[in-house]
Amino acid sequence: MTQVRVGTTLILFLLFLAALPVPWGSAHAQQADQAALRSEVDARAEEVREKVVAWRRDLHAHPELGNREFRTAGIIAEHLRSLGMEVQTEVAHTGVVGVLRGGRPGPVVAFRADMDALPVTEMVDLPFASKATTEYNGQEVGVMHACGHDNHMAILMGVAEVLAGMRERLPGTVKFIFQPAEEGAPPGEEGGASLMVQEGVLENPRPDAIFGLHVMPQHTGFIGYRAEGAMASSQTLRITVRGRQTHGAMPWGGVDPVVVSAQIVMGLQTVVSRQSDITQAPAVVTIASIHGGLRSNIIPDSVVMVGTVRTLDLDMQGRIEERIRRTVAGIAESAGATAEVSLSRGLPITYNDPDLTRRMAPTLERVAGPGKASPSPPTTGAEDFSYYQREIPGLYFFLGVIPDSVPLQQAYPNHSPYFFADEAALPLGVRALAHLAVDFLAG
Repeated sequence: MTQVRVGTTLILFLLFLAALPVPWGSAHAQQADQAALRSEVDARAEEVREKVVAWRRDLHAHPELGNREFRTAGIIAEHLRSLGMEVQTEVAHTGVVGVLRGGRPGPVVAFRADMDALPVTEMVDLPFASKATTEYNGQEVGVMHACGHDNHMAILMGVAEVLAGMRERLPGTVKFIFQPAEEGAPPGEEGGASLMVQEGVLENPRPDAIFGLHVMPQHTGFIGYRAEGAMASSQTLRITVRGRQTHGAMPWGGVDPVVVSAQIVMGLQTVVSRQSDITQAPAVVTIASIHGGLRSNIIPDSVVMVGTVRTLDLDMQGRIEERIRRTVAGIAESAGATAEVSLSRGLPITYNDPDLTRRMAPTLERVAGPGKASPSPPTTGAEDFSYYQREIPGLYFFLGVIPDSVPLQQAYPNHSPYFFADEAALPLGVRALAHLAVDFLAG
């Protein structure tokens, strides 16, 4: 009887194994293969370290504004072609897209790096500091990678070389998107992520997910990520107040749009501070420019105010817009004036897919090391990476580039002429993106 019981138990166990979706023991083989891929990523990332630094310095020394990244695009396209990729150029004016098809079947993953610089004169004392100048809005200006896009490009070029060297072992396809005009297209032109999407950058093949990073004034070695709203939507607010022109010495003879505008500016401060639940999400309403009048003794007919609205929650965005319109109209009417409010569509919220973020956060934490990667607060800055995230799941995270010797309160922010990125952060950026690719493709 004992032998019969043992035989029956063994048969049932073998039937159970046969019912499993993968052969018994294959999970161990997959784990071993994944470990080997990760080890190879780290080794190859170390091999390209000096190249990444050299690319970053060259791109930093030769910055170009949005939709004018001609030299930059040429360097990137040549590099991707040298790696044997399918390369498409002149996407959304100067964008470059490379496709790396792995040797094994699998999903498609995309990575994006932005290419454009800013009309900022560099004040950092570096041997590769930008000396470039150009005309912008009718003025001669300096040009600088003051937002760190030179780092983003160099990192992704490094990732491309790392993964291209492993192509036969990659289970899927990797798409490298180098995007122009993230800071905005020149007046009268289209550009940036929205135009890239319009021109089919997310098709043929269509990625299952997209990743991107941004260097930020955090200490080197730190990676910050956040599920859902990570960066704010950005809307341009324009208010035109119309009164009735009169002599400055006889204000009762007309309706003063200057005083009404001042009241509107103060009233708008209550939209966030008194009318919005900021425990739900941060928000900003800023008036940054006011224009009206020509002479000291003439009260003008109208005043124009321009500002920005930043929100991290779609419902709150709608409520704030409604309250802005109500506040402006009520104040204007109380003084006998009228006011027109326009809010541009602007950039959407940079929304990290919650499931994708949860799935890939362990990768970021493993690559950064203990205590070096963690959820970070949202930022009211905006990013057009959000246009990709409206189409497919995306994860956008932050890479610290401030040396430990510099207190964070003394670090210069992005867009400053003194912004400086520590090159010691570049290898971590390469490893983070490359590991995300390998881990996502392997499932």
